[in-house]
Amino acid sequence: MRLIALDTATESVSAALADGEKLAVRLETERNRHTERLLPLVDEVLRENGLKPADLDVIAFGAGPGAFTGLRVACGVAQGLAWALEKPVVAVSNLQAAAVRAQAMGAAGVILIALDARMGECYAGAFKLGEGLAQALTEPELIKPQDAAQIAERFGCTVAAGSGVDLYGDKLALPAGVTLLRGVAPDAGDIARIALVMAQRGETTSAALASPLYVRNRVALTIEERARGERLQ
Repeated sequence: MRLIALDTATESVSAALADGEKLAVRLETERNRHTERLLPLVDEVLRENGLKPADLDVIAFGAGPGAFTGLRVACGVAQGLAWALEKPVVAVSNLQAAAVRAQAMGAAGVILIALDARMGECYAGAFKLGEGLAQALTEPELIKPQDAAQIAERFGCTVAAGSGVDLYGDKLALPAGVTLLRGVAPDAGDIARIALVMAQRGETTSAALASPLYVRNRVALTIEERARGERLQ
């Protein structure tokens, strides 16, 4: 199975090609260039591996939660490719991608993933780690950093990771015994690993039905909020 995965849920933009057991990832960290850089990265990773878009079997993307505009970019490009190539789509949770990356970094047990959602909030979820994919124990939710402790206690989390952990650290007030795993930054490679398993299970959708996962309902700022420098993600 040949699969291309796209991710623009954070400030970085990445594309990954999974071809059998081979995985090639292209990532850039320049801010606010998702729209102009995503397709060139797809083209680069395909050409460098001697493939054309028509050689792909599945299109995958990071569906969120994450940056509102970023999620739309990845979803829109995935839909466009899937329509043009008549291929199925796999929408992957960015929280699950972070859990898979943490597992690859040595995390085990039950993990709390907290991703920075800006505005003093986090996107959060608990996952059980083990063989295969990280298993979601919760639905994605938008929380204040201090509320992370409730999730950790409810599910017996032993590890916490993600950009929210990097940003807020001890402010999360997690229970004793919860290890903070810093520097967990998933990209399209992690999306691809999950998408391969999902595609093999038949967990695909059509281009027409592919959609981002929005957790935050508030998607616009007032004039006063913009003047204060607030930002949505």
